[in-house]
Amino acid sequence: MNVLSVIHGDQVRAGVFAEAVEARGDRLEEWSIAWGTPPPRPVDSYDAVLVFGGAMHADQDDRHPWLREENFLLQRLLALQVPVLGICLGAQLLAKAAHGDVMPLSEPEIGWHQVELTDEGRGDPILGILPERFDAFQWHYYTYGLPAGAVELARSEVCTQAFRLGARAWGIQSHPEVTAAQVESWVGEEPSEAPPGLVAETRTRIGEWSRLGRALCGAFLDVAEAA
Repeated sequence: MNVLSVIHGDQVRAGVFAEAVEARGDRLEEWSIAWGTPPPRPVDSYDAVLVFGGAMHADQDDRHPWLREENFLLQRLLALQVPVLGICLGAQLLAKAAHGDVMPLSEPEIGWHQVELTDEGRGDPILGILPERFDAFQWHYYTYGLPAGAVELARSEVCTQAFRLGARAWGIQSHPEVTAAQVESWVGEEPSEAPPGLVAETRTRIGEWSRLGRALCGAFLDVAEAA
């Protein structure tokens, strides 16, 4: 399959999801709408689209005007029922494109936080491959309201963590794609935001988290291929 990776910065790329795409023999093409250039091929010709995180927030259209264009792009993907998976900012943008609200959290989630699947999540073809409860790597200051028709798939103590919209769109608030190197770069950019010992803790946890991340991406690609 041809898979598009929509990124929003050099340090928020596909991570272990790229490994999952390669392991299946699929092709991953990377692109950012902020570059001001067309994607490698028409977006509606892709078999699946991955939308990743970024340092900006989903409501900062005034600071990042290209966010408006990305909103229209995601609305088009939803209308065409192209399989799409949004991660962190990508999940918020997907919810926004479906007319859900995006807003600051009462407190940010940064580091390792427990997430629990809902009943719907346990039966979901993608989220259902995860344990019922697991510690997920988080780095976000915003959350989203579920769009009309969306089904909540997971929650943490602070906010909703995953949703499905229709049969071909998913949003996940945590970072299942992240690598240890990415975490270290984020901590280096914002050291005052990271909990003490986050890099060391991540080094001990990242192996199992990466295994789950690759499995999660693989499950999404399986669903996309069957669509």
